Amino acid sequence: MTIFRKEALKNALSRNVDLTPTINCKISEIYGNNVFGIDSLREQLPIGTFEKIKQTIDSGQIIDRKIADQVASAMKTWALEKGATHYTHWFQPLNGATAEKHDAFFSPTEGIRSIERFEGKNLVQQEPDASSFPSGGIRNTFEARGYSAWDPTSPAFIV
Repeated sequence: MTIFRKEALKNALSRNVDLTPTINCKISEIYGNNVFGIDSLREQLPIGTFEKIKQTIDSGQIIDRKIADQVASAMKTWALEKGATHYTHWFQPLNGATAEKHDAFFSPTEGIRSIERFEGKNLVQQEPDASSFPSGGIRNTFEARGYSAWDPTSPAFIV
């Protein structure tokens, strides 16, 4: 089995793939198109929800759980329209390195069906490893690494 893995790795590394994007317009025409910033929020959200999220951004507060589902739905619709299939939360732990939590919009349902799902609970503060739950999670309680949440002052974007 080790031989097959080494051979597969050798084949993968020997491929020459040109990942340079071809751009047939001025950069200024497309700059920011893949950023879910204030303009996208304004377009996608009802005016009352937009005003609440704008106030959240301006005050530097965390997103209110009451509007999180609306924001998540708008963000998911925007991302899927642009061809996204996954989302990642990048963050910088206190150890100085960078880290990420990577998930798919894909969510299996009963039988062989599935839907694309992204909810407010994915944006608001959540426990990453359930270590304080009675079941124990994946870490001991004293090793819990912390919480993650979307910072509304840092817009989502598509890579």
